[in-house]
Amino acid sequence: MQVMVVHHTPTLTRERYERVVRGLSGKDRLESPSDVPTTGLLVHVAAETDEGFMIFDVFESQEAFDQFRAVASPIATEVGIDEPPKCFPLHTFISIATTDGTEPQHA
Repeated sequence: MQVMVVHHTPTLTRERYERVVRGLSGKDRLESPSDVPTTGLLVHVAAETDEGFMIFDVFESQEAFDQFRAVASPIATEVGIDEPPKCFPLHTFISIATTDGTEPQHA
């Protein structure tokens, strides 16, 4: 089952997020799922909100998220992000386009 992961905590800032991205990918910004060192990421969004920095992800399964968390958590802790993200089973997931920009194929 797909899971939604939301990270919106007091110690999550844009600067700390960017440091985690560099630790994961060696890049300043994630540009594709292949920039993430594990598989199963379907959606990744990061934004500055009125209440602070926020990350929203969708993973293909709890196991895929757990694999990602095993890699990302030590980096996040090292840069000062103290609170873990929250994870929820998805009720509904609709994708408008595939990751390569083409229209999705319907069965």
